[in-house]
Amino acid sequence: MHRITLIPGDGIGPEVTQAARDVVTAAGADVTWEVVEAGMRIGERQGTPLPQSVIDTIRRNKLALKGPTQTPFGDPYPVHVGDRLYPSVAIALRKELGFYAAVRPVKNYPGVESRYENVDFIIYRENSEDLYLGIERMVDDDTAEAIKRITRGASERIARFAFEDLRKLGRKRLTVAHKSNVLKLTDGMFLKVAQEVARDYPDIELDNRVIDALCMELVIKPETYDGLLLQNLYGDIVSDLGAGLVGGLGVAPGANIGPDCAMFEAVHGSAPDIAGKDIANPMSMILSALMLLRYVDEKQAAGRIDHALAAVLIEKRHVTRDLGGTAGTRRMTEAIVKKLNGK
Repeated sequence: MHRITLIPGDGIGPEVTQAARDVVTAAGADVTWEVVEAGMRIGERQGTPLPQSVIDTIRRNKLALKGPTQTPFGDPYPVHVGDRLYPSVAIALRKELGFYAAVRPVKNYPGVESRYENVDFIIYRENSEDLYLGIERMVDDDTAEAIKRITRGASERIARFAFEDLRKLGRKRLTVAHKSNVLKLTDGMFLKVAQEVARDYPDIELDNRVIDALCMELVIKPETYDGLLLQNLYGDIVSDLGAGLVGGLGVAPGANIGPDCAMFEAVHGSAPDIAGKDIANPMSMILSALMLLRYVDEKQAAGRIDHALAAVLIEKRHVTRDLGGTAGTRRMTEAIVKKLNGK
């Protein structure tokens, strides 16, 4: 039995996490849920959007499924964990729990409209350093600067993670993105370390692209890529580009992996303007739960969900408006559950 921390989140979060929960249950996965609250809703009641108990629960269970959380505007660091300050719940969880690898599959699903076909690659984003360390300062009234920090240890860790995951999945090619023609020390180190790690994985081809050239190729021939290894900032940008190739953020799942814990989450926002209206697309959340099941080796349940979701998407009778249908969140979820039950 896998015990999973479930964070419903804000806005449409409770609706789409309930959808994922219903689908996982219908698939027969051997899981149980521990529901905890994080985000703006609980922040308004308890004075903090991320209670320490949430972090403790994830550390104990080692697994989490997280809905989108909303960050209050105004205060640049509204999340306090002990004496540490963070700009959002998501970033606080990543830092506190050591989630060094962000994993984003980019894949065409039948029935989801896209400009492209046969797209199927995985983005591996280094999640702990780069410009996202937030080391900034005002040099003078008219000049601001930020520090980009890349370390050998973090670069090797994410490269090895990517190679290991690709090998496990039977994939054969990893492309590392960089700008070492200009940033010779930082991006140069990231590229060099990836090339060094590649020697331990002769079964997987390593090549590289300058980041701007990679973006161009992704909108010309995305079907030619298998795995992408990126630094934090590049990874953030290319992840959304990748989602756009296959139908948008509503069909994009995500995972954050650390040495001891893993958290899976929809990559879209909380969309408070449509919360409670039963129109949110639950696909990103369901696919994130599917990733979680594969992570804990519940492959049979994950495969059943994959097939049931694809069948509903192809039929188009019970999908949400952004997918070309007229169904609400609950109706689309019920359709997937019926497929899982053989109906």
